[in-house]
Amino acid sequence: MLQSAGETGKVINIKKGQFISGEAMKFAVDKVRKTGNNKIILTERGTTFGYQDLVVDYRNIPMMQAHGVPVVMDCTHSLQQPNQTSGITGGNPKLIGTIAKAAVAAGAEGLFIETHPDPSKALSDGANMLQLELLEDLLKKLLRIRQAVI
Repeated sequence: MLQSAGETGKVINIKKGQFISGEAMKFAVDKVRKTGNNKIILTERGTTFGYQDLVVDYRNIPMMQAHGVPVVMDCTHSLQQPNQTSGITGGNPKLIGTIAKAAVAAGAEGLFIETHPDPSKALSDGANMLQLELLEDLLKKLLRIRQAVI
């Protein structure tokens, strides 16, 4: 799949598997590069912690940047709580700002944040979404952090 994606010549965003290290993402990057495509982004989205939670290891940001590609932090999917006893994936959107601030401080070049005016009515991933009205204030804070660390 990575080879076929690379052959398109388009930007390829590879999300790090929740079971793999940032260092091991070198192999995914190499597969795309072998096609002649160097337009690659890696996305950190947390690591499986037990059966029902994810954690973010911020060391993965510089580890993946060492592969010579920009790194994006998926601030919403990294807060998923899969395999809940209810059968519905949960989340912890109260921590989106914390995840985003730490990612910017760690040097992430981009952020992925799902948002919705009313996350409880979202068709997918509502349990992880940031309420739209909170986005502008968060972005202002993130820009101040970015300016402080560059």
